[in-house]
Amino acid sequence: MPASYAYLGPEGTFTEVALRTLPEAATRELIPYVSVQSALDAVRGGEAEAAFVPIENSVEGGITATLDELVAGSPLMIYREVLLSITFALLVRPGTQLTDIKTVSAHPAAQPQVRNWLRANLPDAVWESAASNADAARLVQEGRYDAAFAGEFAAARYGLVALESGIHDAENAQTRFVLVGRPARPAAPTGADKTSVVLWQNDDHPGGLRDLLGEFATRGINLMLLQSRPTGEGIGNYCFCVDAEGHISDRKVAEALTGLKRICLQVRFLGSYPRADITLDEVRAPLPGTSDEEFVAASDWVARCQDGRF
Repeated sequence: MPASYAYLGPEGTFTEVALRTLPEAATRELIPYVSVQSALDAVRGGEAEAAFVPIENSVEGGITATLDELVAGSPLMIYREVLLSITFALLVRPGTQLTDIKTVSAHPAAQPQVRNWLRANLPDAVWESAASNADAARLVQEGRYDAAFAGEFAAARYGLVALESGIHDAENAQTRFVLVGRPARPAAPTGADKTSVVLWQNDDHPGGLRDLLGEFATRGINLMLLQSRPTGEGIGNYCFCVDAEGHISDRKVAEALTGLKRICLQVRFLGSYPRADITLDEVRAPLPGTSDEEFVAASDWVARCQDGRF
């Protein structure tokens, strides 16, 4: 496998900035791709060792392009995650004034993060979506659009200037990025981990989602993300993307996945990997009866009962 990481490009994206925070990125060739799909396909096709793409932001939730690829494409696994605080600059060609701006561009995920600023400062500007924020900057450089919402660091790369900086509708906005590779053995648990899966119901029935969530709840597993995505098989047909606290090697997580495999039409394991939002010291104590030791003790008790040793 090539010693390279694909990422959502072009150069100058928030994705590239987040990727460069990974220590291993310094030892890999970093190759920009024009879309999330093409970056992930580079991994599937053996052109890259892994791909680094956005998957969630704190304002709008899941990044559908990434979720849908992980749901519907050939299987891939998440190995790492990175959180990056996001603030935008309005990038323009030198000499452009606010009153000159008739069109603005950025990635669709950026729009909810600058909507109020745009309404207050450029109410008549037409929004045009781009493949990435850096690509929007490139299109401004080429004269296609008047302004782009992107990281201020992208200005020099595309010969632009920041007309306004520090733009964000929500304080402390963050985007979550993931390093995705081909399926393999998950990394060893750290004690501060996350497990991601996709769940398909056997059929649509009252309490169906409750049944899925119950497999986590009865074992004291907290969920960090729950998002439905259409399966493409007609209105009302959805699967569920879930992030849960814990590692697949944890007894309660393994038991929950076992239960889900029994009751679901399909379960796709997307990986167990270290959390980026907390350290080991910040992990909450397990609820009574949900520690690995208590699961082992209960299992041993059942085994003794079966042997007549209770």
